[in-house]
Amino acid sequence: MRFTSTPRGARLARRLVSHRLHEWGHPYGTTTNDTVTLIAAELTANAVRHGHLPGRDFHLRLTVNTDATLIRIEVIDTRTERTPTLTAPEPDAEAGRGLVLVAALATRWGTTPRQGSPGKTVWAQLAVSGQVQTDSVRVT
Repeated sequence: MRFTSTPRGARLARRLVSHRLHEWGHPYGTTTNDTVTLIAAELTANAVRHGHLPGRDFHLRLTVNTDATLIRIEVIDTRTERTPTLTAPEPDAEAGRGLVLVAALATRWGTTPRQGSPGKTVWAQLAVSGQVQTDSVRVT
């Protein structure tokens, strides 16, 4: 889905992820739902804060592999020149811990150039146990 590159857009994207996971058999309040939702919240907040260009939205894609053991979150923005880097924040810093959380919680994460237009995709994957109950394994 496409969201406005605003804090409200990031909040709506986070809520969509949690709701979709609940529908897929990972209820609200479970470790999987909470973890994937937190990762999505960090990635969408970064897209709004660091990947924003006036008049441009960000996209969120949530997918599950065919055997329902891997959930992938992709956040696509239009800023090509600002690639996220994992750095340790100062102990008293008020910001800068988002990617540290993503790296700690995700099985893998990274960035790829956006295909066909300017920008990048920041993605994270989480290995999960249990079956995801869905007929459609892709939300775009």
